[in-house]
Order: sequence, then structure tokens, then C-alpha cells
Amino acid sequence: MPRTRVPAHGFGREQAQALAGLIALFVITAAWWALALWPADAAPAWLARTRYVCFGVNETGLPDAGGWIGLIAGPLGMFGILIIGWREGLFRLIRHTRRSRALAATFAILAVGVAALVTGAVARVQQARASTVAVERASERELATFQKLDRDAPPLVLTSQTGAILDITTLKGKPVLVTFAYAHCATVCPLIVTQSLKAQAPLRGSGDEPAVLIVTLDPWRDTPSRLPTMAASWQLPAEHAYVLSGSVEQVETVLDQWQVPRSRDLTTGSITHPPLVYVLDREGHIAYAATGGVDAIVNLIRRL
Repeated sequence: MPRTRVPAHGFGREQAQALAGLIALFVITAAWWALALWPADAAPAWLARTRYVCFGVNETGLPDAGGWIGLIAGPLGMFGILIIGWREGLFRLIRHTRRSRALAATFAILAVGVAALVTGAVARVQQARASTVAVERASERELATFQKLDRDAPPLVLTSQTGAILDITTLKGKPVLVTFAYAHCATVCPLIVTQSLKAQAPLRGSGDEPAVLIVTLDPWRDTPSRLPTMAASWQLPAEHAYVLSGSVEQVETVLDQWQVPRSRDLTTGSITHPPLVYVLDREGHIAYAATGGVDAIVNLIRRL
């Protein structure tokens, strides 16, 4: 059977496919990592939403554990497929670099690109963690400036993810955190929800563990039937955490009574709003208004 001859001055088809696969793998990985690690404050709304769906978001604004698994396992899996599918072509390609300066330069560029990608990812992670620590420390310093509001909480009677009507007055006797978010938000909302839920952990078993109420800012899309999906997406625990909605009129009335600043883009549906968390005491009074930070929220609850 005649053998296919590879020209001395060029590549065989399998070598060319292997090289194209390596370049494609690098380009796809770079794009994938850029999508995941793009700073939230610089990302357009559609990109932030896509990133949240693909990778999740933790309290630092970076991908959650599942997102990191996908970011690392995805490229490794594709590289494994490349080795299995074009093993001979890859080996011949590597041997050919000794005779081709252009090919050696291509491999060098790919190596530099991979190093830059990893270095950039590490720098982004360190930056995000440093920013989170700075925010937490700033929140701690600001605790001394918090004025106790001590005003009655407005009415709040909406449908929860269980399908039952929740009246905030039934939660008297324990601290309550009331915050505001919506499902299509991929920046501030996941962060403030995560921080509110994490504030429960240090207080668990102490008698100070707060209930967390998350009122939707988007009753047009976050209808009561969608609340179980939202609760699962935000990983709400089975007890002491509720996402609430109702009719548009009901929710808008609640938001107005709770004095929640917000602005809705009628074209995209995006809602601009602050990361607001109300801390209620055991008597149902609004004690403090915070803007997030796990340590700050926990310390405010301990002040009650």
C-alpha cells in the first residue's frame, strides 16, 4: 500500500489540522476566560448576564466553584481530545519545529499567550480578592458612623418560593434582613444576595440568626411561578430565606413603601438600583440600612 509522502518544506494534512487545533484551542480558551473574568464594573449588561449564566458569580464577582471547574476542565478536555484525535500529527509537528523557524515562532507565541493568560487570570483573582477585603474593611470602619433608624417597617405581604403568602409581621421575635434583587441581574444582585445569606452563618445557633427576605425588583418577569427557580439559582437554604414576588402593582407598592431607589430601562428591562439591605430588630423595626459587606451586616445584627 503506497505511503503518503510529506513534503520536506511543508506540513502533511494531519500536521496542519493539529496546528489549527492548537491555535483554535488557545483562541477559544482566551475568549472563554475573558468572558468569565471581565471586571463586573466594566462589563456591559448582556456580557455580565451571560457570564452569570455560564459561570455563576461569588461574593468577589468572580466565577463560583462550578464556574472554575468549567474554566479549567474545559480546555484540558479539549486538549485531551486533540491529543487523541491528532496524536501522530502533533508528534510530527513537534519534530518539525526543529527544521522550521516559522513553526518554532508559532509555538513560542502560543506559549507566551498561555503564560499571559494564566498571569492575567491570577492578577484578576488577586485584584478581586483585594477589592473585597478593602470593601469589608471599609464597611467595618463605617460601622461607627451607622445611625440607628428605629422606625417601623412598612407592610410586606408577598408570595414566597413555597407558594405561600409571607407576612413580615409573622417573623417578629428574630432579626430580619430585607434586600432587593431580580433574576436577570448579573452584577449587584448575586453579590448582595450572597452576602445576606453568608451573614446567617456566623450567627447560626446563637439565637441571632436572621431570616433573609429578597424582594424582587422585576415583578414583570420574576412572577410567583418563577420564584422556585430563582431560589435554586441563588442557593437559598430550605429555611429562613425567602424570595418574594406578587403582581406588578403589589410589588411596586412594597418597593415604594420601603423607599427603594430604582430605575427600569423599558427597552432592555435592566434595573439600576443600590445594594440595599435593611436590618430589622426582633420587634419588627428597621434598625439599620446597609449597603452590603458580610462582616458589616453581622456586626449590625449583633448591635440590635
